[in-house]
Amino acid sequence: MENADKDRLLDAALTHVIFDGWSDATFDAAVEDTGIEPAVAKILFPRAGLDLAVAFHKRGDAEMKDRLKAETLSALRFRDRVATAVRFRIEAIAAHKEAVRRGSALFSLPQNAALGARLIWETSDAIWTALGDASQDYNWYTKRATLAGVYGSTVLFWLGDSSEEHSATWEFLDRRIENVMQIEKVKAQVRENPVASKLLAGPAWLLSKVRPPMGAGMSDLPGAFGAGFRQGGE
Repeated sequence: MENADKDRLLDAALTHVIFDGWSDATFDAAVEDTGIEPAVAKILFPRAGLDLAVAFHKRGDAEMKDRLKAETLSALRFRDRVATAVRFRIEAIAAHKEAVRRGSALFSLPQNAALGARLIWETSDAIWTALGDASQDYNWYTKRATLAGVYGSTVLFWLGDSSEEHSATWEFLDRRIENVMQIEKVKAQVRENPVASKLLAGPAWLLSKVRPPMGAGMSDLPGAFGAGFRQGGE
């Protein structure tokens, strides 16, 4: 019942957010439209409009994950699988462009910036997890940080894109993915260079001790650096 009420409130809010943003006014209008008791609605969304915006973002993640489960991407190159996942995520919110625009403005405010960054990080983590990433060192972090940058910049480009079927956005996304692939090629070349690899042996050893978060909180930003050293010394 709780999830059903949350969905009803979010659906109702989407009809008001284009006028009032993710605000208390939107929250109040959604409560009135649904007939849900205000006290119950406040329990579901304690921060009113801000929590509605968070729920909208998380709904996009959930729809993307469902679509990735239903699609077969194994025939694609890995870079194309990543690009497809980002495209699925944007298409999940394509019908609510103004809501996304209002959300971007909300999460750019200083008091909400950390929350906005966490949401994008969680989207990036959801993509890598869905694609079967098995990283157990610092690459767990670098992959997600890099993809978060790709996703965030692509969404901002998409918001201003008026091309047919957003073709310019998908071209922009391909260019960003290509940029990332070039960085990976340079990293590989450095590892294969005998001089450079010796110079970087110390930092590489240190980074090899970094571990991703363990357990259910795998999307958390903090890692298990100390645990990594203990595991490495066993």
